[in-house]
Amino acid sequence: MKILIDIGHPAHVHLFRHLAQELIKNNNEVLFTCREKEFEVELLDYFGFKFKTFGRKYKSSAGKAWGLLKFTLKEYLAGLQFKPDLFISHGSIYAAFAAFLLKRPHIALEDSGNMEQIRFYRPFTKAIITPDVLPEDLGEKQIKYKAYHEIAYLHPNYYNPDDTIYDLLKINKDEKYCIVRFVSWNATHDEGQKGFSDDEKKHIVSLLSKKMRVFISSEFELTDELKPYKILMPPERMHDALYFASIVVGEGATMASEAGVLGTTAVYVNTIRRSYCEDQERFGLVYNFQDAKKAIAKIEALIANNANLEKQEKSKKLLLEEKIDLTAFIVWFVENWPESFRIMKEDPGYQERFR
Repeated sequence: MKILIDIGHPAHVHLFRHLAQELIKNNNEVLFTCREKEFEVELLDYFGFKFKTFGRKYKSSAGKAWGLLKFTLKEYLAGLQFKPDLFISHGSIYAAFAAFLLKRPHIALEDSGNMEQIRFYRPFTKAIITPDVLPEDLGEKQIKYKAYHEIAYLHPNYYNPDDTIYDLLKINKDEKYCIVRFVSWNATHDEGQKGFSDDEKKHIVSLLSKKMRVFISSEFELTDELKPYKILMPPERMHDALYFASIVVGEGATMASEAGVLGTTAVYVNTIRRSYCEDQERFGLVYNFQDAKKAIAKIEALIANNANLEKQEKSKKLLLEEKIDLTAFIVWFVENWPESFRIMKEDPGYQERFR
């Protein structure tokens, strides 16, 4: 079988990479396509995948409208040349429409519930696979599983922490540090949303730096005042940085959820609520705030008591005991398509085999 996987964010490379590796191991052929937002190309190259890049994403409204046409055409042409049996994506409009034009099935993994995007790709998609905590009802095409996207690559079956990250960060192993994540607010679902103000960003960095080393991961160019805190390391090592951090603070749901799955305390600040982050609050792993001032108060309380910043292995274990091995499930779902769709519709409990 030939599978085309389209990605639009660095996290999607991680989401699909173990799936791709298993598919390739089972004598399937995989091609990745992408637009360039942050580190997509670097990650695909690092993991040795066959891929095509369609260039930089556009930030303006006019640019996004042009990009919709341009990238859909490029996706169609890539599919025309590769001749995939199946398209897979994280809710990609480009992949969905190209699959429709080429009369091939498209499977979407969806965890955000952004209906303005879902309405575009759903008509051209055969199956929409979502976490069971996602509140949106996406109709007959929806298949629910007991996990989060981040478990697909951070499950203990696939991820082992590497403490050489301390050498890359140029700090001692007994030195506490934190990761702060800022987003660019350029995505379509970010319109009208917010996280920290510029002053609040400076305040948080100042607050945290009194207790530990601060490293900033940012989707945009940092101000001169914050540039000294920019994290400098290969992007494929970010999960090691999250694992050994004392706390993760930021506006990005993916990184907050990654921290939680790794057992690292996270504070997520965004007017966009994410069900998978809120689910992790049950375990005391991710604290969710839409109000930045309340978030700052929580950060102050957490760093005032160092016990709150110890590795939360017990909470992580409890979380993972509730969830399935998402990669194993998706490999089965893809390799047994379309019979897998019928099985999951008739017996959702079938997924319990993937633990």
